[in-house]
Amino acid sequence: MAYKLFVGGLPFSTTQEELEAAFAPFGTVESAVVITDHETGRSKGFGFVEMSTEEEGQAAINGMNGKELGGRTVTVNQARPKTA
Repeated sequence: MAYKLFVGGLPFSTTQEELEAAFAPFGTVESAVVITDHETGRSKGFGFVEMSTEEEGQAAINGMNGKELGGRTVTVNQARPKTA
């Protein structure tokens, strides 16, 4: 089962490909999504990455949380279920 991560503090110019490439050294990236505004199409500055295992997800958290990506410090943690 995939291990979903929340990635906050992304530069607004970050693409899904760049997000995936940043997490690839930690294991298999199942998906990488940059969340965008529905009206403008502009990035909201956060996204989600799914790693193939919990171990890879933890390695990605340990390796990426607090690190710089595109000139901004990113926050990485386990994604919580969406609440109503």
